[in-house]
Amino acid sequence: MGSSHSQTYKLAEDIRKPAIGAASLSADEPSAHKRRHHHHGSDAEQDAKKIHSACKGAGTNEKKIIEVLSSRTSEQRQQIKQKYKELYSKEMEEDLKGDLSGNFEKAVLALLDLPCEFEARELRRAMKGAGTDESLLIEILCTRSNKEIVNIKEAYKRLFDRDLESDVKSDTSGSLQKILVMVLEATRDETQQVNAELAEQDASDLYKAGEGRWGTEELAFNVVLAKRSYSQLRATFQAYEKVCGKDIEESIKSETSGDLEKAYLTLVSCAKDCPGYFATLLHKSMKGAGTDEETLIRILVTRAESDLPAIKEKFQQKYKKPLAEAVRSDTSGDFRKLLLAILH
Repeated sequence: MGSSHSQTYKLAEDIRKPAIGAASLSADEPSAHKRRHHHHGSDAEQDAKKIHSACKGAGTNEKKIIEVLSSRTSEQRQQIKQKYKELYSKEMEEDLKGDLSGNFEKAVLALLDLPCEFEARELRRAMKGAGTDESLLIEILCTRSNKEIVNIKEAYKRLFDRDLESDVKSDTSGSLQKILVMVLEATRDETQQVNAELAEQDASDLYKAGEGRWGTEELAFNVVLAKRSYSQLRATFQAYEKVCGKDIEESIKSETSGDLEKAYLTLVSCAKDCPGYFATLLHKSMKGAGTDEETLIRILVTRAESDLPAIKEKFQQKYKKPLAEAVRSDTSGDFRKLLLAILH
């Protein structure tokens, strides 16, 4: 009987394979870690029962919840949710919500979403109610591959029956709105080839648009930063330095400010080194007094099956200590245990 059960998970593995080639994964990052969570001989029904018994009766067995959720892929967790509903006629999230609290609850619920669904919820949270959290919009929209953006847009529609682009348009304005809408088109070139002539041309366009004369001509920046491939952009930034005598970030800082500056710097940073960008963000979320747990959850959960190994490596390089050690000293209790299990 074991064999028929484990089939449920094998299938999910196959379904997920096409996404491995997404541009957000660097070429030298093999897909092996995608499967590191794959446990043979485990199945959705067994897992659903474990979670149910962990929530049942007096006291919650957090250890069991952590064990199951952190050792499964996102696709497998979807199957566990489905089985749970079949077996107990209610949503697993609802039962867990009733039993958990605080950051541990937030992290568990984040794990129950597909990454694109969780990101869609975060974007909705950034725009709902009074005031907009522009930094959050920038962090998510300016760092994702075309495929990821398309998935986020679909998830947003599915979860909220709203159009993400319309919401972004009505919640932002001016220069920031223009770059975000362009990024949302999800039409970045994702090939690896570098066109040296185009790099020179773009570099000189950017120079003319920014440093070359007073007042930055955003359109040139928007098109180049939102549409060119990451490898093409790296060549452009090198050419730019030759033309301009300083790096593109310095020019952006002197020519722009506020949210537009943040969006441009995020796009540049991701083209140069996306895992490095997230490593820096994680470091910032734990630096100084107080921890920004929401950022911690968001990055660890959404990058767990894409570039988390590379992010860990960059973190170690930049800050001379393992990411797990930083997380351990900045968190506590079951929340800490769950994050460390994800990092494992």
